[in-house]
Amino acid sequence: MPLPKGRNVAVSPFRRMVIDLMHFSRKAPCVAVEKRMDLARLVAARQACSVRPSWTALFAKAFAMVARDVPQLRQAYMLFPWPRLYEHGKSIVSINVERQWGDERVVVLARIRSPENRPIGDLDAILREYKDKPLEQLSSFGRDMSVARLPWLLRRLLWWGALNVFGRRRSHNFGTFAITSVAAHGAGVLHIIPLLTSQLHYGLLDDQGRLDMRMSFDHRVLDGVTAAGVLVALERALANEILEEVQSLRSIKLAA
Repeated sequence: MPLPKGRNVAVSPFRRMVIDLMHFSRKAPCVAVEKRMDLARLVAARQACSVRPSWTALFAKAFAMVARDVPQLRQAYMLFPWPRLYEHGKSIVSINVERQWGDERVVVLARIRSPENRPIGDLDAILREYKDKPLEQLSSFGRDMSVARLPWLLRRLLWWGALNVFGRRRSHNFGTFAITSVAAHGAGVLHIIPLLTSQLHYGLLDDQGRLDMRMSFDHRVLDGVTAAGVLVALERALANEILEEVQSLRSIKLAA
């Protein structure tokens, strides 16, 4: 009986982008910390809203609020022309948004500047735009795919320069921190190789409103004690400022 034959599948531009991302991510010494957070009151406040804000928007704003007081979260390790830390003035969050592109499922990187200064409703509106707007109208996705179509050597040079030479360009192209999750699909991400200094990823809420929040970080910039303090501060921000804003969303709806 003849052996079954397989087939070769061409690497799409999106896959090339992911391969490049993994190539540069693995160069960072990655460490992860985890904290179980009690978000029961926030869960209840969110469920009381007629239009529920996304957890990604809540976490993005809370983390950026923490980053105002922890400058290491806005720093990045740069190699050239000398090893140094570049510190960006504001946070820029990079959020993975899954889309359908022809026959392929792709991830669009939604980059939002200064999420700590934006209302939660505005953050959600930006994320909805990345989820619903035709991909050809998203300039960031078109730019990413244009780079992905370049020859291998030129692509790697552009990535290396943006990540290791020009701190401001790095922050605007890639963000200062990232959030990724597959919780909406019923699972959690346990291990991430972060391209940026810090990346949040989390599991599923249990019946008591508890959630395992994880942060993977670049050990060249952050230490474990600082990272643990970040997660403590993140839970505090979610339980106070973010909770108050979510409760105000319900109050505005009731008043209307």
